[in-house]
Amino acid sequence: MLALNAVPLGLALAACAPSPPWLPEPAALMTPQLSAAPSSQPVALPTTSVRRIGGEPDPLAAQKRAVARGDASIGRKIGVFRNTYYDFPEERTYSGDSASGASVDVFDASCQPLARVPRDFHDTLCMQGSGLLADGRTLSFARRDCSCARRCPRSQQQICFEALEPERFPWGRGATGEPITPLLSVAVDVDVIPLGTSLFIPEYLGLPRDPERHSEHDGCFIAQDRGIQIQGQHIDVFTGEEAVTRIWNRLVPSNRGVTVILDSPFCSRFAGNTLALLAATPEPDEPAGPDKKPAGSDEKPAGAKKPAGAKKPAGARKRADAKKQQPASVVELRLLP
Repeated sequence: MLALNAVPLGLALAACAPSPPWLPEPAALMTPQLSAAPSSQPVALPTTSVRRIGGEPDPLAAQKRAVARGDASIGRKIGVFRNTYYDFPEERTYSGDSASGASVDVFDASCQPLARVPRDFHDTLCMQGSGLLADGRTLSFARRDCSCARRCPRSQQQICFEALEPERFPWGRGATGEPITPLLSVAVDVDVIPLGTSLFIPEYLGLPRDPERHSEHDGCFIAQDRGIQIQGQHIDVFTGEEAVTRIWNRLVPSNRGVTVILDSPFCSRFAGNTLALLAATPEPDEPAGPDKKPAGSDEKPAGAKKPAGAKKPAGARKRADAKKQQPASVVELRLLP
């Protein structure tokens, strides 16, 4: 007879006893707890940021997304306009001398001579409306039908000019009487778009602002100029530099047509500044801009050459400095996403 291990009798009996029946969990534990009534305050959602290759955020991400979606909230479309460009010629890049007859006089509104300049520079200046003399002075349109002035070959107009302070007018003067700014000012038909109107043109969104492509354009402009050849649905963009004209004319060719949008939230930041500017500056009776050059004609006249060893004059340096000192609210406006 084998001896049993000394196991407590109570434990052995408990092991053989049937298990208690299954009982459901209490209803209170099965029912999910309801949260309190939602607050009327908006919930702060985590922000997302679109970044370019290299990790830098794209300041134009919101605009690009809205345009890609065809979002109606980008503003009120008024039509597709013919697009052209004009810029700011500099005398130092042209050649000409009195002996060869390649130089002509430029006159002021009283037919007093302002300077003697290369003929090709004059013929470009009379189409663009403003330009820089080799001595650093800024010339800008004063009036047409000047009997003393050389006839402009393209427009057949005789234009007189005014010498302006380069510190205040580094790029010339527009129809509002105020300075114009490259890639911000556009010439319009004032019967279609009033001066001072802010515009959003999506075709120009993301285009380079300079030949080195340091930054991109936000697509926003202000109607600040006009010209006798700017009629109807026509936008003439002031590019400032001939190199920028060539780049933009390649990316968005003249006469291709661009979409003009008013009341865009992307351009609302400086709409108020423009209205204030117009309230303080009465519109001149005579147009402040002459005939603009024909669409797509961004080249200098034949024979225009940069003289060998030409140096940038002091006035040109002041103009470049003024460009760098333009306030960010005017030149580098951005609506961050």
